[in-house]
Amino acid sequence: MEGSSRRTVGTRRARPADAADGRWTRAALAWWGALIAVCVALGAVLHGLGVLRIDHLPPLHAHFRVLTITLIPAAVLAAVAVRVLPQLVRRGGFGRASLVAYGFALAWTIVLAMSADGLAAPFTHRQEYLAVLPAVGDDPLGWLASFTQRLPEYPTHVRGHPPLPVLVVWALAAVGLGGPLWAAILVILAGCSATVAIGLTVRRLAGEEAARRALPYLALTPASVWIATTMDAFFAGAGAWGVALLVLGRSTTARTWFAAGAGVLLGALPYLSYGLVPYLLIPVTVAVLVRPPRPAVLAALAGAAAVTGVFTAAGFSWLAGVAATHAEWAADPGAARPYLYFLVANLAVLALITGPATTAGLVHAGRHLSRCPAVAAAGRNPRGRIPRARGAVAVMNLARRHGAAAVVAAALVAVLALDVSGVTRGEVERIWVPFAVWIGVAAAYAPGRRLLAAQVVTGLLLQGLVASPW
Repeated sequence: MEGSSRRTVGTRRARPADAADGRWTRAALAWWGALIAVCVALGAVLHGLGVLRIDHLPPLHAHFRVLTITLIPAAVLAAVAVRVLPQLVRRGGFGRASLVAYGFALAWTIVLAMSADGLAAPFTHRQEYLAVLPAVGDDPLGWLASFTQRLPEYPTHVRGHPPLPVLVVWALAAVGLGGPLWAAILVILAGCSATVAIGLTVRRLAGEEAARRALPYLALTPASVWIATTMDAFFAGAGAWGVALLVLGRSTTARTWFAAGAGVLLGALPYLSYGLVPYLLIPVTVAVLVRPPRPAVLAALAGAAAVTGVFTAAGFSWLAGVAATHAEWAADPGAARPYLYFLVANLAVLALITGPATTAGLVHAGRHLSRCPAVAAAGRNPRGRIPRARGAVAVMNLARRHGAAAVVAAALVAVLALDVSGVTRGEVERIWVPFAVWIGVAAAYAPGRRLLAAQVVTGLLLQGLVASPW
């Protein structure tokens, strides 16, 4: 009787908690849908009034379309993935689970892209990086040295970025893999590999179970719609591996070599996109949490400094490039977009490309953190003064206990910094990709097949109804 009574009490306690979780999930999904709906409706009004002339489906820089039968393969793959992927990544070693997730990420991204114009089509656009390769010719160093001075002559994407993306596709062509198809293959392979890199990082910060929960959401992210179409996916892969290399290696020697590689990749990010400077908050957060040995820190700094040294020696000044690009941006019609609308609408786009499961996961993560003793005590005594040193220690301890949440928070702060800056007024569906893959880790806080299904449905709807130039 006593044992039965205890089980009954336990059951009664569990049910209200489950009900509360369900209510919070439904509330999160309602806010997710409302934010997107309001921004789309207001964007339609602004477009109709002529305020947003260059955006035909604001807040997205895209057109409306309807794909039908060509989406069937992607829908079939989505149904299979939702059913089997969560179970597959729970089996075997973590390396095997990562490869399985990477395979599904590749398949999902490629099948989505093939439902429309194919893999190569976005890279044939006259505003893309490949269009400037004739100007590079056989003298990449000469082209690099004159990059800032000749910037107004180049296509839109080249004017809006540092020179490294062009040099990447030039190097690809130099080894016999030129053309838009090979560029697309490189971007997809690199962008999807962020699934593995982020999984390794989460494993180090929060444990293997948390990483395995995150893998299906990383592989089937709605951002895959743009991973197959934009060079920003390559940036996402480079950045994710730059962070992952900070946590790899068991011996001091191995960690030092990995950290040097991390420094090179992370040091290259500002030369891939000026907007990736806030991204560096993510590796800084990871480094603070894992506390790499001093030789590893010095190696990472040396690797990053080497990248800057090479570009400077070749005649490209990063600061001069920023100034020149800002002048080009200020003269572009995109700079006239309304700041206040995109301040909010950019976040609606982030919600779209990270999916409803991520929003639900962020809410669940917030509730989970609010039940931590330190946070709960601060909530009960909001006017009480806590010594700064003691407060800093409490924050660090909280971050280390919830490493995955800390990295998600760093990615969110980086996005907010870019958003508030005002230089990202629209067209962020591609700009957010390197950040979105990290923010998507939050979906693991609210796992469930229905939410994973909601992710792939969001991806299918985006692919089927949105025609993007990237």
